[in-house]
Amino acid sequence: MNKREIGEAYEEAALLYLERQGVRILERNFRCRQGEVDLIGQDGDYLVFFEVKYRRNASAGYPAEAVGYGKQKKICRAAAFFLYQRKANEGIPVRFDVVAVCGESVNWYRDAFDYVGNRK
Repeated sequence: MNKREIGEAYEEAALLYLERQGVRILERNFRCRQGEVDLIGQDGDYLVFFEVKYRRNASAGYPAEAVGYGKQKKICRAAAFFLYQRKANEGIPVRFDVVAVCGESVNWYRDAFDYVGNRK
């Protein structure tokens, strides 16, 4: 299995995990010039933008640690474009979560980071 196939397999595992937790997945792998969002879903009243990270083990660091400022900024830009493109209501609450898969362990970090950038 190459890296892309591994990533897709763990995104699928994260998707199934989130659905079991009651999240309704709206979109997978949203891409635009501004960046990419792995999963977009609805968790209660929140529209959630999910970043999925996988590590075979923690020897190279925990997966969630790989979502640094630069990655957050790209996710936020893509999220802003998604909201603009879908003409989403400005009053809708938005959250940025990380699903970290390390070996067989799955951790869901709700509200992992705040919006990065100038949101209008």
